[in-house]
Amino acid sequence: MKLVPLGTTGYHPNELRQTACYLLPESGAVFDAGTGAYRLSDHLLGDELDIFLSHAHLDHIVGLTFLLETFHRRPMRRATVHGEPQKLAAVREHLFHVDLFPVSIDVEWRALAERVTLCDGGVVTHFPVPHPGGAVGFRVDWPRRSLAYVTDTTAALDAKYVEAIRGVDLLLH
Repeated sequence: MKLVPLGTTGYHPNELRQTACYLLPESGAVFDAGTGAYRLSDHLLGDELDIFLSHAHLDHIVGLTFLLETFHRRPMRRATVHGEPQKLAAVREHLFHVDLFPVSIDVEWRALAERVTLCDGGVVTHFPVPHPGGAVGFRVDWPRRSLAYVTDTTAALDAKYVEAIRGVDLLLH
């Protein structure tokens, strides 16, 4: 499993770090689309892209607007943005409002399914995590490895999401 941290900071980027965006190049999976998403085309391996949004705060979604350049440099056979329905609606209605972003990007907007199978066979599941406005965490399982992406929430041994991440090989928190 190769993980490329394209953005690792919260709230706003700085000279050293971009906001949340993590890529699994072999899977074509991206977790959140912060400012680091401008680097996607440099690291993509295939022509299928699955972007999983934990929530719709700007530091996790602004990079969706950078997909225009990414798709110009690396045409995709399929690109899907997965998220909670109300979060996807907010992104589409506001971030991609014609007055803010007057061109369309060629992605499918899909409500989070219970399970999403990636092009390399990994299976993504999600679970709620405490965060103002609501958020989800993600777990990816392959036959011999796993990871969890749990962002913008506090760690606590008694958190409801602990069972969902138990036993993962890599935890991004």
